[in-house]
Amino acid sequence: MKKSKFSLTQYKDERIVELIKKTNHKTLAVWAIDCAERVLPYFEKKYPKDHRPRNAIKTLQTWINTGVFSMAVIRKASLASHAAAREAGEDNAARSAARAAGQAVATAHVPTHSIGAAIYALQAIHKATNSDATVAKERYWQYHHLLELNKTRF
Repeated sequence: MKKSKFSLTQYKDERIVELIKKTNHKTLAVWAIDCAERVLPYFEKKYPKDHRPRNAIKTLQTWINTGVFSMAVIRKASLASHAAAREAGEDNAARSAARAAGQAVATAHVPTHSIGAAIYALQAIHKATNSDATVAKERYWQYHHLLELNKTRF
């Protein structure tokens, strides 16, 4: 079976881009965590002793819970998760999942990094399943989940 190529433009959803513009910072952080956590098992199964991507998620959750922001802490967590992705080597679901976590934590600094977490999550799913339908289903979930968070959060 021929592998399909992941294309960002294929899964670009202007509705999400517009919704992000209308969503508050902490809600975007919650969404970024939720997107990244859905694919984090791809990394954790392959690298069970490497906690850097999980720690990135925990760092963002701490910011959401406390409101205490330290650029040094956020940057360190993001860079560590991206380092884990690089160390995963080959282009695979584990690498994309670690990148999703690295982008998610960066949302504390710049709200629009949340879309990076969502896109890397889509890429992880594509790498794991090679199914455009599964990726489209996840994109649908991402959009509707962000809509729901806007109704219920902060």
